[in-house]
Amino acid sequence: MTTMSRRGFLRAAGGLALAGPVLGSCSLSEVGGVTGVVVDSELDLPEPFQVALPIPPVLQPVRRDETTDYYEIVQREAARETLPGLQTPVWGYEGNFPGPTIVSRSGRRTVVRHTNRLPVPTVVHLHGGRTPADSDGYPIDLVLPPGSEAEMYGHHAEMVGEVSHGFRDYVYPMQQRAATLWYHDHRMDFTGPAVWRGLAGFHLVVDDEEESLGLPAGANDIPLMICDRSFDSAGAFRYPARDPSLTGAPGVTEDFMDGVLGDVVLVNGAPWPVLEVTASRYRFRILNASNARRMELALDPEPDEAPFIQIGSDGGLLGAPVRHESIPIAQAERFDVVLDFTGQPAGSEFTLVDRLGEGSTEQVMRFRVAGPGDGEGGDVPDRLADMSDFDALTESSSVATRTFDFDQAGERDGMSMWTINGEMFDPRRADADPVAGTSEVWELHSDPAHPVHLHVVSFKVLSRNDDEPKPTDAGWKDTIDLVEGERARILIPFDAEPGRYVFHCHNLEHEDMAMMANMEIR
Repeated sequence: MTTMSRRGFLRAAGGLALAGPVLGSCSLSEVGGVTGVVVDSELDLPEPFQVALPIPPVLQPVRRDETTDYYEIVQREAARETLPGLQTPVWGYEGNFPGPTIVSRSGRRTVVRHTNRLPVPTVVHLHGGRTPADSDGYPIDLVLPPGSEAEMYGHHAEMVGEVSHGFRDYVYPMQQRAATLWYHDHRMDFTGPAVWRGLAGFHLVVDDEEESLGLPAGANDIPLMICDRSFDSAGAFRYPARDPSLTGAPGVTEDFMDGVLGDVVLVNGAPWPVLEVTASRYRFRILNASNARRMELALDPEPDEAPFIQIGSDGGLLGAPVRHESIPIAQAERFDVVLDFTGQPAGSEFTLVDRLGEGSTEQVMRFRVAGPGDGEGGDVPDRLADMSDFDALTESSSVATRTFDFDQAGERDGMSMWTINGEMFDPRRADADPVAGTSEVWELHSDPAHPVHLHVVSFKVLSRNDDEPKPTDAGWKDTIDLVEGERARILIPFDAEPGRYVFHCHNLEHEDMAMMANMEIR
């Protein structure tokens, strides 16, 4: 076996060393760590790097017309081999975890019919999608199992929105730039256990601008859904829900209110997998789909030159590539990066590690060079996307400034809850009322650490603790991670359809235990 040399990872000429300037890197391990408590698995964990990385299949439309592609997805329970030799019951889109990948073209409408064959209500949120309010996945717009009624499901009996029976058509105009999105369950107070059981998948948006760049494509364009999970002695997912049926009391037991962490790292549903690559460039669409685990991704051995070339963020391509030594990535964030294996001899191996992990969670996956390049490696130009709208957005254009404190206060069922501005989530209350077509500055304060996600809009990070944004804040964002005691200012253009949407902490246990608020776009 040949290991990667510290200088050999990036070629001096023709490789990504010429793709863009080194603008800096940052390390979460220096400023904050992981929030949550580990659920220990009840079985012996497998050796890492024994299974191949699976690639979620791309879903094909059931029909097309002049303007629209139509898809159908069934949400159902199935058994899948997650740990070698054991069957894990999953709640999956099409019975799979991750669910099938949907690929939409910008400007062409997508309609997805979700049929619920699970024993509980579900809600589907297209994370990063520019959607009308009735297709955004508002937490109480339930899709009920056939033959059931909302009052059968605990606290939802008195708090339901637009209820659908058996199925719901989610309509996505796709009037947005190419970007890596994902879809997941978003049912009020039960998002954490539903996603933990498998209700998550990729939704990619493509456009002509992106395709003209000659970026790595085909088999060299790979989505990576990274998350942590724990398992019981039979191989089922282990999660500390107050009500394991997910039909009664919401949330987790009190010991896990900070967040639920697993001791097994899954990538595309496989534990510590191996990806065989050719000696060429690869584009990786990295998503942290964990409930509570922050990560700082790095390569081992560590090259002298920064190996991660970021080409995109939550909201799509950057204006120019940015190089990082490591990638700090919180729950729900996406980083679109290129790695260059050009010139690496067959048999070379190196490992994607998590600098914030401990023990079994220190390693994520392994790359193994299997042979010469296959012609799909593409290039990374010095200029990527037109960011004139991003550059033109300035604080002077904002019409309001709002402040939101993410903290722990209030009480429900005898337990202390997570709150925004001291308030627990209430669908009947509007916490912000921005006007469509205007922009606002929001000041976000965090105690302890919280990744904050806004539905339907993207934003520009202005500052952190009155200092410059981090290099990894570049481009359009829909999720910003705040470490304990941090203050950030973001500038938001409310270029969305009027309606009721939410913003919340994307630590899913914090979200389920009331850290969510409404924004009513007028």
